[in-house]
Amino acid sequence: MVAVPDLWDPEQYALFADHRHRPAADLMARVGAADPHLVVDLGCGAGTLALELARRWPDARVVGVDSSAAMLDRARNADAAGRVEWVRADVQEWDPASLGAPIGVLVTNALVQWVPTHRQLLPRWVGALAPGGWFALQAPGNFEAPSHRLLRAEAARSPRAADLLPRLRGGDAVSEPVVYAALLAGLGCDVDAWETTYLHLLDPAGLQADPVLEWVRGTALPPLLAAFDDPVERAEFVRAYGDALARAYPRQEYGTPLPFRRVFAVAHRRRD
Repeated sequence: MVAVPDLWDPEQYALFADHRHRPAADLMARVGAADPHLVVDLGCGAGTLALELARRWPDARVVGVDSSAAMLDRARNADAAGRVEWVRADVQEWDPASLGAPIGVLVTNALVQWVPTHRQLLPRWVGALAPGGWFALQAPGNFEAPSHRLLRAEAARSPRAADLLPRLRGGDAVSEPVVYAALLAGLGCDVDAWETTYLHLLDPAGLQADPVLEWVRGTALPPLLAAFDDPVERAEFVRAYGDALARAYPRQEYGTPLPFRRVFAVAHRRRD
């Protein structure tokens, strides 16, 4: 993650760990690498996926790259065996050549929505792959969902609108699957690209007052909340947004349904 990295709260992000991890598992199920020598998790966050990659390929060198010190601290604490090399870097500036070897698998899971230049960076990332290497991308494609439309509306109504609106991402933050297919095919890869809308059933036990608000507290909200100097003003913004979310995503007997669209692309670099 690259936007306001020190605002990321690993504990908050982990509240819905099972839901957040499922797209990563679906993404990696389409990566057919047998025995890669070097595996990179670019935007590794708290390290859950990187540690899974280390277990999947026990003989590989595994590197996790992220810009958030808090997330990397959590990742290191979870890596008791020191299995992964944890690197703090802005992914827009990170140079794959710093690894000193071609990459067998490069994964960007829930990263590129924070990287406005990611489409321009794809040639660098794919170019760092070994012949026969794999590139895997997963990102949210839900920027027109009620959660985001309501956030934009609340930001526009705020006295801090001039500060808040530039921090919001729109639909162009992530491309359609066909765009990634074309870009990656043009880089000499065989491509598998698709989209999935998950129906997350949040908080079935009814333990949280505002489960969708708790979800976005771990992702979309931190960059906006950083714009508020006045804690009262910040709390009022969150209250109004939370009320709107509760109306848009009403609780049911079985939990609070949250439809969530995601975009995937897996590219296999041709050996020739």
